[in-house]
Amino acid sequence: MSEAKFTDRIQAKDVEKMPEEYRELLVRLLTIQADCEIGGPHVYGPQWFLSAPTADDMFRITHILAEEVDHFRHVDRLLRTIGVDRSDLLRRQNSERFLEAFRVTEAPTWADVATFCCLVDRVGRYQIEEMQGSSFQPLDSVLPVIMREEIGHIGFGTARLTEVAADPATKPAAQEALDRWYPRALDMFGRTGSRRADQFIEWGLKRRPNEVARREYIAEVGPVIERMGLTVPPEDRDRHYA
Repeated sequence: MSEAKFTDRIQAKDVEKMPEEYRELLVRLLTIQADCEIGGPHVYGPQWFLSAPTADDMFRITHILAEEVDHFRHVDRLLRTIGVDRSDLLRRQNSERFLEAFRVTEAPTWADVATFCCLVDRVGRYQIEEMQGSSFQPLDSVLPVIMREEIGHIGFGTARLTEVAADPATKPAAQEALDRWYPRALDMFGRTGSRRADQFIEWGLKRRPNEVARREYIAEVGPVIERMGLTVPPEDRDRHYA
């Protein structure tokens, strides 16, 4: 397994002095993170923020969407400190998103919204963990807030999916949503044995290989799903992470 070879911590003004490989990796890391933060609202926001089952759910979803947009703002500002403008991501078509989970154009049921927050936002927590204490020190100023709010999103999704699964009338919809989103969540971790993932680790921008983070996620989320009385979907071996 790769280990960090670069252990310094640098500021935005230092990036231009770094090797081109470091800058390219940093820009890619921040760009994909920004794309994920704004991508979620585009998947379910327009359809559900005024269609959630209760006023409490509408209120919470609206706050989650606002927080995701704010997460984008934080990461976008970091990109701007190193001379990169990715404001185009705000209105990018879903089909053009970096990760498949955000290329989806609709969340057909309330169970999909709950599952998205439970599973996809949980992957988001793993992504943020990768960047904590990284070689790019300015991330320290934004990650604690993003992490705290993502944990809130996960809690909301887990609670709502538990409710949907507990009702015999809606339990099938919960399982169907889980079957749709579970493989997409696993796919978000990236390819097993990725050389780029090794480069991220070597430059101190990430901590774990893709396959290690994915295994930890599977071990965490499996019991969560089973406690709801749902079945953990099989891993899709045809996907590129296999």
